[in-house]
Amino acid sequence: MQRNLFATHVSHLSQAETNILLRQVYQWMMIGLLVSGLTAFMVAHSATLIHMIFGNPYMIWVLFFIEIGLVIAISAGIEKMDISTARVLFVLFSFIDGLTFGSIFLIYTATSIATAFFIAALTFGVMSLYGYFTDTDLDSWGNILFIGLIGIIIAMVVNFFLKSPVFEWWISVIGIIVFVGLTAYDTQKIKALGEEMANEQGESLSRVAIVGALSLYLDFINLFILFLEFFGNQRE
Repeated sequence: MQRNLFATHVSHLSQAETNILLRQVYQWMMIGLLVSGLTAFMVAHSATLIHMIFGNPYMIWVLFFIEIGLVIAISAGIEKMDISTARVLFVLFSFIDGLTFGSIFLIYTATSIATAFFIAALTFGVMSLYGYFTDTDLDSWGNILFIGLIGIIIAMVVNFFLKSPVFEWWISVIGIIVFVGLTAYDTQKIKALGEEMANEQGESLSRVAIVGALSLYLDFINLFILFLEFFGNQRE
């Protein structure tokens, strides 16, 4: 789905304008992470919200499908969407994502959460810089990473019923590899799109920034969750 977010526009922006685009992408990504983090913390410290979200077996699925709907709405409708609407939908997605993440504060120790976040941030930063500066065309990674992503989703569904710790360990390992690659791949795609956009300022650039922020947000969040599952210590 997010593989198709960067297939528009033609011609060339200056390097300075490309950097403006990337700065907007990272700014909105950070806003999304901040909204999710604060929301998750709020949920973890509210008995009412915990009961409302995790006490109902259907609520998580409802939130999950809302998230999927928002991702589709943003990525598929971004060209026709008012920029303010796109920003609101992105923040709403981050908020709902945060609601589902409240459980990590109940399951894992604070040290584990901080450690996983630090490792994910460092890994994300290194791979995003690689994607930005490398002269290697990462297009060849796209299909492989997409197949890997589909494989992970299928494996997670299967393991939902098997509940195998060994299988879960391998899912985490392969998942980390996939999202490490996607971080570099998506960064290069965003940079390339910026370089292909000519005479497209204002809202057009801002729309691309929101879509790019969504892609990198998803890469980072998945890295964080996978590192947490891999290294995290659960509360006793």
